[in-house]
Amino acid sequence: MAVLSTYRLQMRGAASGEAFTFADAEKLVDYLADLGVSHLYLSPILTAAEGSTHGYDVTDPTTISAELGGPEGFSSLVATAKAAGLGVIVDIVPNHVGVDVPRQNAWWWDLLTHGRDSAYASYFDVDWSLDPDGRIVLPVLGSDDDVADLVVDGDTLRLGDLAYPISPGTADDGASGSQVHDRQHYKLIGWRHGICGYRRFFSITSLAGLRQEDRAVFDATHVEVKRWFDEGLVDGIRIDHPDGLSDPTGYLGWLRELAGPQAWIVIEKILAVPEPLDPSLPVAGTTGYDALREAGGVFVDPTGEESLTALIESTGVDYSGMAAEARRLKVQAVTVTLASELARVRRAVTAATGRDHDLLGEAIAELLSHIGVYRSDYLSLPLVLPEAISETVEARPDLAEALQLLTAALAAGSEVGVRLQQLCGAATAKSMEDCLFYRDARLVTLNEVGGEPEYFGVSAAEFHTRAQVRAALWPTAMTTLSTHDTKRGEDVRARIGVLSQVPSLWTEMVQGWERTTPSPDPLTGLFLLQNIFGVWPADGTVTDELRERLHAYTEKAIREAALHTTWNDPDTDFESAVHSWIDAVLDGPVAAGLTELVTRLEEHAQADALGQKLIALTGPGVPDVYQGTELWEDSLVDPDNRRAVDYAARRTALAELAHPKLRVVREALRLRRERPESFLAGGYRPVPADGTHAQHVLAFGRGDDVVVAVRRWTVRLTETDWGKTTVTLPPGTWTDRLSGRTHTDAVAAADLFADLPVALLVRADA
Repeated sequence: MAVLSTYRLQMRGAASGEAFTFADAEKLVDYLADLGVSHLYLSPILTAAEGSTHGYDVTDPTTISAELGGPEGFSSLVATAKAAGLGVIVDIVPNHVGVDVPRQNAWWWDLLTHGRDSAYASYFDVDWSLDPDGRIVLPVLGSDDDVADLVVDGDTLRLGDLAYPISPGTADDGASGSQVHDRQHYKLIGWRHGICGYRRFFSITSLAGLRQEDRAVFDATHVEVKRWFDEGLVDGIRIDHPDGLSDPTGYLGWLRELAGPQAWIVIEKILAVPEPLDPSLPVAGTTGYDALREAGGVFVDPTGEESLTALIESTGVDYSGMAAEARRLKVQAVTVTLASELARVRRAVTAATGRDHDLLGEAIAELLSHIGVYRSDYLSLPLVLPEAISETVEARPDLAEALQLLTAALAAGSEVGVRLQQLCGAATAKSMEDCLFYRDARLVTLNEVGGEPEYFGVSAAEFHTRAQVRAALWPTAMTTLSTHDTKRGEDVRARIGVLSQVPSLWTEMVQGWERTTPSPDPLTGLFLLQNIFGVWPADGTVTDELRERLHAYTEKAIREAALHTTWNDPDTDFESAVHSWIDAVLDGPVAAGLTELVTRLEEHAQADALGQKLIALTGPGVPDVYQGTELWEDSLVDPDNRRAVDYAARRTALAELAHPKLRVVREALRLRRERPESFLAGGYRPVPADGTHAQHVLAFGRGDDVVVAVRRWTVRLTETDWGKTTVTLPPGTWTDRLSGRTHTDAVAAADLFADLPVALLVRADA
């Protein structure tokens, strides 16, 4: 079944406190079929940690989660979907498994019990050389002294809620917990050491890396996935974080063999702005963060860059130094947050060359800070690493000798090369997504996964060129606007993006608010005010739920920024001051100003939201609609964007067809279903606009029978009209699926956008 569009559903077991199971999904099949999607797209469904709210902490990759309904519930959902003409896509997690509660992961428990003699010793990427006695180092204690408080409980060592296995024959009568601990195949230590005895997912100790480069491990971890394809239960899969694997390309080759040539496979590959996806990979493309940046970026007004840069610099930030700050943060991530992984790379270099160097660790960190991609060992990126070496040596000549030692160990496929690439990806994520994106307060709509804030929007020329490339090379890649990982939902980003059209007004209001309700730190205040504006209710009513959500977001944001407080060492005084300021904003004069501003700009925010939605649904690629985003949504970063969705309201809206966003989603999805060739194989061509305000129109054609047009930067049009601006359509009579109007030849922009700020035109005789 051809994948024409997907609808992402976040599955959750009952133990999470807010269940959404296979049975719940089954009840939505008729609604989603009516909406027009071709495939359900499920978050991970394999057995995960008890109470998991996301499923990425899989504890048993060989079984479907009983909390979600087990294999029977999944089969029932698939059957119901097929009966309605829908297929199924499933998200899988090959890089790691959850080990937070060891007893829940049978493979991990066996490894800890038997060490190198475990049948699963080869499954995990364990650093057996870290401990002199060859034990697995587990950084799970508050401090090393906690070992003294371990107690023997049958075949288990316990400390509060922590429980670890005791190897057979190592618990003599009368032996203390600490004595028994010293005889195990693992060593429990304090987490503050920054040392870990196995590869983690980034710096998350509760997620242990798997060795998918071993075919036996691949086969064991994909036995259930193979069954799905063998039995025709799924049409495709989404691969979570393949860059963390030892050999992503080799893994994807095996996966293609397993899934078959027709399976739709997309990978969560975050591309840098100038980075191409390796065309040799046997996949349909990425999961769409690149397309997200482009679809939203065309609505960011470049004329606002200078003023918004001046605003952030008024807080004491030199924005011209942001690139250097990014490199500094990456060095810090490598040397502090990921110090254990850095030490492992260094030991691998020493083992490969028989030599060490005092500056080797520093050289590795500096080198990675000059690599602008998640990993550089794809066939399409052969010169990234040598260029980064050149830049590093130029900036730091004293590191040349250490880098020469590193390169001597970088033979193709070597352990050093693999671990350097894995460290690079983790460092990029920790320094950019999880830190810099919470510090850069120029225009936070740009601070998105797959985005690079220094690129202030996307020009029409760039957009059209990238779309043409995607249509030619990756016509069935996933495109999206919201995911479970986006920092802000699509409509929140669209509203914040409008600030680029009114930078002087925004500057005046922010500076006024700082005088009446000063923030504890102006940069933090500027960052948070944009996010508050992004979710501010149009009627100005701040509910207890919204207040709670904003406080939760604030805590996450300021700790991720790590300017004044961190997760590991929270500054309670600063955090208390920020939370008090948030309440003052919500309850004081700033609230009235926010309501006034939202009222003034909401028409433009919604126009941009509709525009980017239609672009995402009709541009090259296979669009995903993240759960609930067929109506306006106001989500912030996870877990806020994984809240339960009110589907009763959406059913009502679908029946009434009065909501503009739902109309856009429904008509675009249905048109894709009616004319698949136009979207999957119809190419892409820009459709020019002419006249005084041509720059405010973005239009393109798909196939020879579909034309899409959206308006942008509409605040600038408030003081004037469209004048003689026109869009010249290809020959034929064209009907707007959204308004019912018909057009031919050169259409006046005023007529094209008379009903909605977007148009979805279909040639009547096609």
